[in-house]
Order: sequence, then structure tokens, then C-alpha cells
Amino acid sequence: MLCPTKKLKGDFVIDSIDNSAGQPSWRRRHTVVLLCFFSILICYIDRVNISVAIIPMAKQFGWTDTQRGLVLSAFFVGYMVTQLLGGSLAARFGGKTVLGFGVVWWSLFTLLTPFSAMASFPVLIATRIAMGVGEGVAFPATYNLLGRWVPALERSRSAAFTLSGISMGTLFAVSITPWVVVGYGWPAIFYLFGAFGFIWFAFWWRLGGDRPAIPVDQDPVGEGATPPTSALMDGDNPETPWRLILTHRPVWAIIVAHFCNNWGLFVLLSWLPSYFSSQLGVNLGAVWLYVAPPWIANFLGANAAGWLADRLIARGNPVTRVRKLMQTIGFAGPAAALVVLASADDAVTAVLLLTIALGLAGGSFAGFASNHLDIAPKHAGVIFGISNTTASVPGIVGVALTGYLVDLTGSFASAFYVTAGVYLFGLAVYLLYGTGKRLI
Repeated sequence: MLCPTKKLKGDFVIDSIDNSAGQPSWRRRHTVVLLCFFSILICYIDRVNISVAIIPMAKQFGWTDTQRGLVLSAFFVGYMVTQLLGGSLAARFGGKTVLGFGVVWWSLFTLLTPFSAMASFPVLIATRIAMGVGEGVAFPATYNLLGRWVPALERSRSAAFTLSGISMGTLFAVSITPWVVVGYGWPAIFYLFGAFGFIWFAFWWRLGGDRPAIPVDQDPVGEGATPPTSALMDGDNPETPWRLILTHRPVWAIIVAHFCNNWGLFVLLSWLPSYFSSQLGVNLGAVWLYVAPPWIANFLGANAAGWLADRLIARGNPVTRVRKLMQTIGFAGPAAALVVLASADDAVTAVLLLTIALGLAGGSFAGFASNHLDIAPKHAGVIFGISNTTASVPGIVGVALTGYLVDLTGSFASAFYVTAGVYLFGLAVYLLYGTGKRLI
């Protein structure tokens, strides 16, 4: 007999359905995860659209590649400073409020981008920084919600699905943006996409939630799992054990892996349209045909990795082994593809190699990116805030450095070599110190 989710008061809900017949059922946590996915999708639409829009913007305003790199990287200054704050606020006030505020904030500054660009270069930089402030709280708040809502045997696929909003948002942005730019001018994309966040907020405030009335860790799995604990309920906001978190090597393994993952992610997010347009001679209106396949592969690879990881864990494989397997796929595969890509000289070969690279990179979503929920489910948002603060640095350094290297060498090859090396370094550290054991 199916007993639907019942709302008790506020965000205090029963997320329990008698599913003894083995039939699939939609639960309240699935709604929360789905809405989190759409928040990440919108986050990346608004973040990535400028990587296409900057091509006509640079032509209109006479920017060099170095200036383009500054515009692209300015976002990450604001993004970096609110990561830890977002995790702490979500732990104290709940992910629903923090995530909702973040989406509204960054959507507002997305709408203001054209006015800022017309005003002056410094005003545009300030607007991009302010937009990053809003997006900075999104992932820590989301992980706070996943840590509260998602049972152990669903963590990999729930985290992977939520994070695959990155690839879908990127795909949507690079596919639609060129058409909007050609048909209506580059300012139109910021007006169009900025409105999406306000539409999402209307659904989120009605359907989102902070705290289920059952323990999310009632079915701990894997080596070193702790006994079941009480649910994260209203008023149950445990103090953050900062010293314990910051002195654990597995936490630092996540931090390093996150940094290295985002180096590759941000470089490719920000520069692929320019790579195909300026180095391989692809027409702006056709850029999306070349950029889209890699992000489709990333979406499929991430979700396949999430389901596979949960399946392996459910069959009794140690969580540590599964996380390291997924991370090996997620780092070694893209590194090899990027080394070959450095010598590619035609668009078709480049698309094939990038599709392989980003498809395999999806393994990371079931590797380090799910690991926060293994080692500290109640503090996953805070740990994600810490790791993503460090992982924001590549958005500033890596993106700007890529523009400098392209100016210096006239080619993207050196940037691809650097990114491959960063991936391999991150893999070595994670294999040495990563774990699936619950620590906190």
C-alpha cells in the first residue's frame, strides 16, 4: 500500500512510503533533489552564457584576450568569498532559505549585466563579482539539503544527478545563446536567462523543504559506518566541529580533488566557445554544434557513474574502493584526452576528444563530489563550502591564465597540457588519502 508524503508543519515532513510491493514511488526528497538540479542548471546557464556573449561583446568594446579573461574570471572572486558562508548559513538557517536567496540575488545581477557593460569596464567587473556572491551559496546550500534528505544508498546518484545540472545548464546556454545573440543581440540573453531564476523561486518556495522527519543515515553502508543517529529535525542544527574537519586527511583529499576538477571544468566552460571560434574557425552561429556534444556526454557520464556507484555499494563493495574507482575514471580519462587534444587541428577531432574527456569526467560526480556525504552527512554543506572555496581559485587563476597563455602562444595547447597535469596531481592525492568511511 502506498502512503503519500504528508506535510506536518512548515518544512517538517514525513518522507516515508510503504513500498513493500516493490513499485517505484515518488517521494518528497525526490522533489527536493529535482528542484536542486534545476537550481544548478539555472546557475550554470547564467554563469556560462557570457562565455558565448563575450565574443560579440569583446568586438563591440575592443577587449583583448587578457581583458576577456578578466571578465570571465571576475565572477569567481565573488563566488569564492561566499562558499564557506553559504555552508555555515545553511547549517544554521536551512538550505531552503539560503538557496532561494542565492538564486534571486544572482538572477538580479544577471539582468543588470548589459547595463553594467554599457556603463564601463570596471562596473561590469563589479557586477560579475556581485553575481558570483549569489551563486557562491548555491552548492553548499544544496549539499546541506542532500545531507538532510538523501539516504546512504541514494547518495551517489542523487549528488550526480544534482551536479549534472552543470552540464545541462552549460549545454542549454551554449546551444541557445548563439541564436539569441544573432537574432536579438547579446544583451537579450541576460534578460532572458535572468528571468529563469525568479520563475524557479516561485516553485521552490512552495515545494522545497529543509528537514525530513526520518533519519537520512538510518541505513549507513560501507566500512567504518556509524550506528544510526537521530534525524535532522527542526532545531537540530549540530555545531560544526571545525578542528575535526580541518585536521582530517580525507577532507583535504576532497579539497585537492575539487580544486583540480574545477580547474578543468572552469577552463573548458569559459574558453571552449572561443577555442572553436578563434582557433578552429567555427562560425559563431554554429559554435553550439561543436560545444554541445561534450556536455551531453558529461550529463550522461555523470548520471551513469552515480547509478553504477550506488549499485556497486549496494552489492557490498567498500565505499572507499568505489569512490576511488570513479575518481580514476573522472581524472585519468580527461587528462589523456586533453593531451591528445593539444595537437588537434580540426574541429571534428576536437569535438570527439572533448566528448570523451567530459564524458569520462562525469565519473568525478560519483567520486570526490559524493564523498562529502559519506564522511560527514550532517556537515556536508560546510565541507562543500570549504572545498568549493579552494576550488573557486581555478576560476580566477586558471581562466585568466588561459587567456594569458593564448595571448602569449597563439594556441590553446599549453592550457590543455597544464589542465591534464592538474588532473593527474589531483588523482594521486585522492588515491592516497581519500576514504568512504564516515568520520563525523
